[in-house]
Amino acid sequence: MFPWNDRKGNLVLLKLAVFVALFVPGAWIAWQWWQGDLAPKPVTEALHQTGAWTVRLLLLSLAITPLRSIAHWPRLVDVRRMVGLGGLAYVLIHFGLYVVDQKYDLWRVASEIVLRFYLTIGFVALLGLAVLGATSTDGMIRRLGAPRWNRLHRTIYVIMVLSLFHAFLQARLDVSEPVLMSGLFLALMGYRAMHARGLRGPVALVGLAIVAGLCTAFLEAGWYAAKTGVDASRVLAANLNVDVSIRPSLWVFVIVLALAPLRLVGRMRASSGRRTDARPLRVG
Repeated sequence: MFPWNDRKGNLVLLKLAVFVALFVPGAWIAWQWWQGDLAPKPVTEALHQTGAWTVRLLLLSLAITPLRSIAHWPRLVDVRRMVGLGGLAYVLIHFGLYVVDQKYDLWRVASEIVLRFYLTIGFVALLGLAVLGATSTDGMIRRLGAPRWNRLHRTIYVIMVLSLFHAFLQARLDVSEPVLMSGLFLALMGYRAMHARGLRGPVALVGLAIVAGLCTAFLEAGWYAAKTGVDASRVLAANLNVDVSIRPSLWVFVIVLALAPLRLVGRMRASSGRRTDARPLRVG
């Protein structure tokens, strides 16, 4: 069965579109390499880009369930596994490029993973993703049983934290993207907590946007203060000055805020579906 088909073998356009889209970042990296745009260190640059795409795809896979609920789009869950496996594919390429960067010296690779903390947590995250990928099949779900399988796959949250921490440590000076990804991750976790308490409306999402944006700003300020000694108040002030640059906190605020009108659309879709289901059938 092809990955873009459903269980009955029928073509699902959404799955086909997502399957093709997962190859686009890799193709773009390969094209840049071919054109010489990754010079003078193409392996190192490709290594960084594949790592960034791993985090993005993992975050997207975690966003699918909330988006499914907010937009009332049940079929969206059909691509969650595919996106997660896409993240696994990119992290394996990421690790393979690291081996190439180390001149295929596996002993050096192993020693670096043991001795360098950011590589250690990155490798632990890779192993965790490999386990989740290997157990993502329907057969493994039946073999493990749904409760055990769910407990195992909830470790994705820990893996995501490790991946983000690895990205922070690897980025060193400019941590704009790790901050952005972390802010969105906090928003996703905040939505899950709200959803469990029945807070699912547009007003709640607006509140989440404000809180997530503030948390992202404080996270960025705290990181720079701890790593470089920069006054945290200066970083917080920079978040308010959009004339200089748009900081990750504002991006998080805008992205999460966009979920509020999407929730209204989802409610209309749900109401329309209920009216359609309740409409009596015409006979004759």
